[in-house]
Amino acid sequence: MRESRIIRVAILGFGTVGRGVYDLMQRRENELEEKTGLRAQVARILVRDAGRSRDGVDQALITDRFEEILADDSIDIVVEVMGGIEPARTYITEALKSGKSVVTANKDLMAVHGGELLSLAGSMERDLLFEASVAGGIPIIRPMKQCLAGNHITEIIGIVNGTTNYILTRMTQDGMEFSDALAQATELGYAEADPTADVEGYDAGRKLAILASIAFHSRVTFDDVHTEGITKISAADIRYVKEMGCVIKLLAIARETGDGIEASVQPMLLPAAHPLASVNDVFNAVFVHGDAIDDAMFYGRGAGRYPTASACMGDIIDCMRNIHFRCMGRIGCSCYRSLPVKSMEETMQRYFLRLQVEDKPGVLACIASVMGRHGVSVKQMVQKPIQNNSAELVLISDSVREADFCDALEEFRGMDMIYEVSSLIRVYE
Repeated sequence: MRESRIIRVAILGFGTVGRGVYDLMQRRENELEEKTGLRAQVARILVRDAGRSRDGVDQALITDRFEEILADDSIDIVVEVMGGIEPARTYITEALKSGKSVVTANKDLMAVHGGELLSLAGSMERDLLFEASVAGGIPIIRPMKQCLAGNHITEIIGIVNGTTNYILTRMTQDGMEFSDALAQATELGYAEADPTADVEGYDAGRKLAILASIAFHSRVTFDDVHTEGITKISAADIRYVKEMGCVIKLLAIARETGDGIEASVQPMLLPAAHPLASVNDVFNAVFVHGDAIDDAMFYGRGAGRYPTASACMGDIIDCMRNIHFRCMGRIGCSCYRSLPVKSMEETMQRYFLRLQVEDKPGVLACIASVMGRHGVSVKQMVQKPIQNNSAELVLISDSVREADFCDALEEFRGMDMIYEVSSLIRVYE
């Protein structure tokens, strides 16, 4: 019996995910041969500090020189888990040009330069697979490209950032303020020392750009995605929203409409009966609407060493199979359309608005007059007295063009009888 060919793999980066990929490759060594007809072997691991020993890893595998990996023609697959734009972009580009297939978990890179890298991979007839770049271990990219390829997908709505979902869960279930929930998330290791990318929605925005590009077959980049974070959400907002039978979630939403793509990440009111409303703590979920399947939801752990490494391993196995059957580059870039991405001002939204106003006759009539001039109608309103001749006014609008609502809001901010615009949160519909 002829001995199976060995596929040699280089791992770029040996942090949390890189170590997870290495561990899974060792655990699955025998199974990989059964699943792909080929054997797999880690040939090189690129790190910043090659002199530091790493438990359970042969020091001969460690290098701090990418040139060694690039020049080694025996290396078939490069797994990039470094993160960031550079030098990852350069390394992936050079690896593809040298005839190596690439697996990456890099959402930052794919959300900005995914189009050019996928085009390069296609021209080189090599694989560039990136399942781990969105939602950790949850399969979503491959299902959309393959299993759901027979659908016309019109909407994606997801909770794709575990840090913010944990914070909002604690605020909802324990009545915490944002700062306290963030401190707890940091203590538990769910939030980075600098949580900006998570709490301001940037991380989720990058993931949405990738998902929207695949779903609508038209390139969407991170700069196209309107992003808002959760830093302004208060315990008071959570309490009011509960009374209305809703929860607040940081939602990544992309829709294909008749006049273009809408793509945004923002905190939103979501009905408590919606399946995504029960996705709590650090879990992620993506809800997809297609014309044939109607609705499908993908749920699981969206980050972490082994969930993310699991997605990388799935891509490595795909690469190995494609090498074995000589069909590399089989599923590449699917952006064959060129649709415009709409500005946020042109989208239709409903709003939750909380105002601190002067408690005297005529205030409601003035507010209603302003809203009427800008085409904003109110679906629900609650007024609660506070103290010192002030009242708190909470309202939910009907659907209105964002630009028109913003004009009304600007007028509110100039009115003496309105002391404060305390909250403005969009409502999912």
